[in-house]
Amino acid sequence: MRLSRYFLPVMKESPADAQIVSHKLMLRAGLIRQTAAGIYAWLPLGTRVLARIAEIVRQEQDRAGAIELLMPTLQSADLWRQSGRYDAYGPEMLRISDRHEREMLYGPTNEEMITALFRDGARSYRDLPRTLYHIQWKFRDEVRPRFGVMRGREFLMKDAYSFDIDEAGARHSYNRMFVAYLNTFARMGLRAIPMQADTGPIGGDLSHEFIVLAPTGESDVFYHANWERPAELSAVDFDDVAGLQAIVSGYTADYAATDEKRDPAREAEAGDALRQSRGVEVGHIFYFGTKYSEPMGLRIQGQDGGEIVPHMGSYGIGVSRLMGAIIEASHDERGIIWPDAVAPYAVGLINMRADDAACTGAADGLYADLRAAGVEVLYDDRDERGGAKFATMDLIGLPWQIIVGPKGLEKGVVELKRRATGKRIELAPQEAVAKVTAA
Repeated sequence: MRLSRYFLPVMKESPADAQIVSHKLMLRAGLIRQTAAGIYAWLPLGTRVLARIAEIVRQEQDRAGAIELLMPTLQSADLWRQSGRYDAYGPEMLRISDRHEREMLYGPTNEEMITALFRDGARSYRDLPRTLYHIQWKFRDEVRPRFGVMRGREFLMKDAYSFDIDEAGARHSYNRMFVAYLNTFARMGLRAIPMQADTGPIGGDLSHEFIVLAPTGESDVFYHANWERPAELSAVDFDDVAGLQAIVSGYTADYAATDEKRDPAREAEAGDALRQSRGVEVGHIFYFGTKYSEPMGLRIQGQDGGEIVPHMGSYGIGVSRLMGAIIEASHDERGIIWPDAVAPYAVGLINMRADDAACTGAADGLYADLRAAGVEVLYDDRDERGGAKFATMDLIGLPWQIIVGPKGLEKGVVELKRRATGKRIELAPQEAVAKVTAA
């Protein structure tokens, strides 16, 4: 994509109402624009990152055996009355009426709807276990929306729901999502720490939040120093009940807790390895048994001919919030540093002298070669000062920069810069293409 034809409204200064790093940089880098309190338009560069994040989430859900569907954003209030949550949920729920005075709501979550869909489609124990998920927009009417996408009113969320014959099966489904979440975040370059959590309005007696450490996070967290090691992917057979439980037990062996769940005894055991920081919640998983299936009349025929009330769990990942969390964890004084897996483009190609025929010819050739090699590239072909181009590329944080200038071309080289380290090397143009293609 040529930057001269792109829509990238970057800002030199941070807006006064932006309080945390991710909000400032998302506005400055032209990823989002606020349209109302806590509601944002996603601009082209932000949309690309959002799609990258959603695709990683989707791949790891599929790998764990979950099945994708898509539920609507608007829900009937009658569903929530069946579960007993309509009056209990609180003012965060946006309640509306259609032209026929039917009571509706903009979904903050989907336990009721998925239970009704499964109730109408499942008949016997052969239909279990199942885990269904979708990636859809949600709305919660926060009293004080702030911190950009970290606490907005409208947000993109992956929510999955499991249905099992009994508690043992449901806990296995819970463990599937536990490990799938750790792998999801690790692929994005994030160390997410699972911490026991309150279940809140979702309900149930088993819950973990997944917290990414960040100085500007919303929660105080306490954890063992082992959690500061880089994240690793877990190679796992999701059907191996004992093996999966062993992996989960291994992760939870090291202490980690939010402020409201602190355990003085375990903190004493950690001793000098105990750490304190702040963190951002990027995922939350719940097991809640028959909290929704029982009142909503979900029954299936068991193997012995009797009725079974399935046990359920729900599993959420804040897809749009993850973008803010990644920036909180990966930035410097010049701007964003995108991990390769979620970067909107792999390479930023800079033509230092758009008014120089040799520079333009070389840069155009590199642009064609990169695209032919399957590399997604943002080509700054604008007639701007070199300093402004450098500032823009550092701000938007693409993993690689290839810099084409007249002095380098006299030597037959271009400059290749790695954004994460700032390291620059000179290479022949085709060597630069080969290096970023292999990365």
